[in-house]
Amino acid sequence: MTAGDPQTGRDPGERYASFAAFYPYYIQEHSNRTCRRIHVVGTGLVITAFAAFCVTLNAWWLLAMPLVGYGFAWVGHFFFEKNRPATFQYPLWSLMGDFRLFFETVSGKRRF
Repeated sequence: MTAGDPQTGRDPGERYASFAAFYPYYIQEHSNRTCRRIHVVGTGLVITAFAAFCVTLNAWWLLAMPLVGYGFAWVGHFFFEKNRPATFQYPLWSLMGDFRLFFETVSGKRRF
């Protein structure tokens, strides 16, 4: 019998069954305030790039979206949080977490 991860109580390789179960892990992986701030800025720039695409119909804005989104997020993880982004293991739920974190922050539910 394995002891699992002491912080999460999960066995290595065990997958989350739902986004609701994943989100506390996502927040734990973003405990560094600077990392969270960088994520919020990056997600805001992704939304801005999408709005620019909608106005101009210039496809370069679509290419800019993952560059600014992942660029900002990965700087936050590698230089401030010092962990591996959840994107590598949970790409969709990580993206959903980025947007939830963004909207919780801009609505005042989570501290910036």
